[in-house]
Amino acid sequence: MIEEKVILVNESDEPIGLMPKLEAHEKALLHRAFSVFVMNDKNEIMLQQRAAQKYHSPLLWTNTCCSHQREGENNIEAGSRRLFEEMGFKTPLKELFHFIYKAPFDNGLTEHELDHVMVGYYNAAPKINTSEVQSWKWMSIEAVKKDMQHNPGVYTVWFKIIFDKFYHFLEDHKL
Repeated sequence: MIEEKVILVNESDEPIGLMPKLEAHEKALLHRAFSVFVMNDKNEIMLQQRAAQKYHSPLLWTNTCCSHQREGENNIEAGSRRLFEEMGFKTPLKELFHFIYKAPFDNGLTEHELDHVMVGYYNAAPKINTSEVQSWKWMSIEAVKKDMQHNPGVYTVWFKIIFDKFYHFLEDHKL
């Protein structure tokens, strides 16, 4: 198995090198990432529950998919690739915005990402990859917001940060 590498970037999203994914998370170095939100025609978000065997945040709920771009891959290509690998379907994606966040985990790893947030639309059930995804569900944006306030421990650290940015983006823009 080939070791996955992330693209280290500066705060202007300019590549400055490659590093093994685990090492970048151990050293909390800024790297490029993406987060995909898939919505349906009822304005609900497709959430995934991370698989039990994931090395961090197992069984927590998060956005439809997220990961890291590979060298030579643009943001949309990366989002489309990972959406198909995890959720088993393809749909056109549109990049909405990007931002930098830093989120430490209990296991000593830290996400320090320049995150490109994308949206796509789909109305069918996914064909989940059970090595990546335990379960999935549709939830309205307002229901996610309320549930995060009442049950914050069931969501990934990064999803709570990204969802807040996504929610405020939707308030300010018509998609």
